[in-house]
Amino acid sequence: MAGQTTEVLFYHLERQGLDVVLPSLVEKTLERGWRAVVQAGSVERLSAIDLALWTYKEESFLAHGTAKDGHAADQPVYLTTSGDTPNNAGVRFVVDGAEFDDFSDLVRLIYVFDGNDEEAVAKAREQWTGAKKRGCPVTYWQQNPTGKWEKKG
Repeated sequence: MAGQTTEVLFYHLERQGLDVVLPSLVEKTLERGWRAVVQAGSVERLSAIDLALWTYKEESFLAHGTAKDGHAADQPVYLTTSGDTPNNAGVRFVVDGAEFDDFSDLVRLIYVFDGNDEEAVAKAREQWTGAKKRGCPVTYWQQNPTGKWEKKG
């Protein structure tokens, strides 16, 4: 993955919460053959994400793990509160106010933020500016009234 420019995506949550949106985004990532890291801003949020990935669909789940589960390098989706990437993931989801700005070795860096939280929106604007300064292609996604994601910028 070295030598390429990281694509940076921003998902603006307004109509659905992180526990609904994140599993579907992770699922699409895995369908493309990519591994992922989900970096949360707190241990509490990480626990909620862990549960959501196991239970978001009645008929299936998304295989994942944390440091406490062991076998971090083998996890298709690794959950963390730090900047580590033990599973050599090409995609990183940054949620719940987590800090991450190492764009190397990533295909995509995806910030998911709560549009009803002024602090989260301000932080997303800072992250947008930082990504643009690094020369990364940046896109902004927002849900339409029917829940479909639309590219806005």
